[in-house]
Amino acid sequence: MFWKKHKGKIVVLAVIVVVLAAAFWYGSNTPGAKGIEVLHTSEPTASVSADLVDVSPSAPVVPTDIPPVESETAVLEASPQVSASPSPSTAASSAPVMAINPDTGEPAGEGSPVPVEPEDATITSTAFTCTISVSCATILDNMSYLDTAKHELVPPDGWILEPVAVTFYEGESVFDVLQRTLRQNQIHMEFVNTIIYNSAYIEGIHNLYEFDVGEGSGWMYKVNDWFPNYGCSRYQLRDGDVIEWVYTCDLGYDVGGGYATGDE
Repeated sequence: MFWKKHKGKIVVLAVIVVVLAAAFWYGSNTPGAKGIEVLHTSEPTASVSADLVDVSPSAPVVPTDIPPVESETAVLEASPQVSASPSPSTAASSAPVMAINPDTGEPAGEGSPVPVEPEDATITSTAFTCTISVSCATILDNMSYLDTAKHELVPPDGWILEPVAVTFYEGESVFDVLQRTLRQNQIHMEFVNTIIYNSAYIEGIHNLYEFDVGEGSGWMYKVNDWFPNYGCSRYQLRDGDVIEWVYTCDLGYDVGGGYATGDE
C-alpha cells in the first residue's frame, strides 16, 4: 500500500539522487575520475640514450647521413694553405726532361747513354778506362762569399783531384767511379740517396758543400763536356769517358752547365 501510495515521490527522489551523484563524480578531482591524464612538461621526464636523436623543439632532427651545409667563405677559410714549394711528386714531374733522339734512343745531339736505373744495372768483370777530375776553381773568384774558416780548403789552382785515368767495370756509373776514386785518394765526400731522382746526390767534396758560396752553389758533373740532367747514379759509363766534377757558384752558368740542363 505504501509503495503504491508514494511510488511517484520515490521515483522522483531516486532520479534526483542519481543526477546529484553524477554531477559530483564528473566535477571532482578524484584520481582516475576523468580517465588517464597526459602530463605536458617543458623538461623530459626520463633520460634519453646517447644514440637517440633529441626531438625537442630546441634541437630539430637532422638526418645523420647528410653533411651540414657550410658557406663558401667558411670552406675557404678552413682550407689548408698550399705551400709554394712543390711536393716530391710535383718536383719530379716538373724536373727538366732530357730530349731523346727517337732514332737512336739516346740523348739528342750528344750521343750520351740514356739513364739506367741503379737497380737495373748489371756489373760485369769486363774492365774499361775513364778519366775523372774534381775542381773547385770557381770558388777562387768568389772567396768573399766563402766562410774564412774554409779558405784553406781551396787549392791555389782549384784542383782537388787533377785528371787521372782510372779503371771501371762494365755497368758501373759515374757515382761508382767517383766514390771509389775519392776513397782511394783519401778525399772526403758526403752524399745522400734521393728517392725522387733515384740517384746519389753529392752534398760535399773535400769539405766544400752546397750553399757554401751562396744559394746557387754546389757540385755538378759532366761527361765528355756534356752536363747530364739526371743523377750520377744513373749515368752508365763507356770506355774512354771523361768525367769532370766541378763546383758551381751560379747554378751551373759559371761552368757552362746552365742549371744542369745543358744550356750554355
